[in-house]
Amino acid sequence: MVVRQESAERADRIFHALADATRREIVALTLAGEYSVSDLARRFPMSFAAVQKHVAVLEQAGLVTKERRGREQRVRGSADSLREAHRLLDQLADVWRGRIDRIGTILADPDPDPVSDPIADAGAHFDPRDGKEHCHDRDRRPEES
Repeated sequence: MVVRQESAERADRIFHALADATRREIVALTLAGEYSVSDLARRFPMSFAAVQKHVAVLEQAGLVTKERRGREQRVRGSADSLREAHRLLDQLADVWRGRIDRIGTILADPDPDPVSDPIADAGAHFDPRDGKEHCHDRDRRPEES
């Protein structure tokens, strides 16, 4: 259980970090080569401190690593973390493809089962901790059952 929670928190950190255009650009730059924080700061129309904060968010998410060399902090991108983000997005895409396929099946059925409730059956959610869909049946109120 703890491992799953840590995995979900890591996914949250990765996607939060990638939600910002400046941070995505820093990741792209540092995947192509190593930069000092000063070099990165010169590339953006913001203060050195603002770039440092962006790098710190990326480092906490594991998307970049920082290493001190003399007076400089060198920043390098982490391809492994991007592969993890890609894997999580693939899992989400699989869930949505499955949902779309089920909707297509329901719409294509010329004689739908009147007992089946496709809307209620669709009450599932994707859990990034284990990469699976889970039903919300336990969350229904008694009058909905």
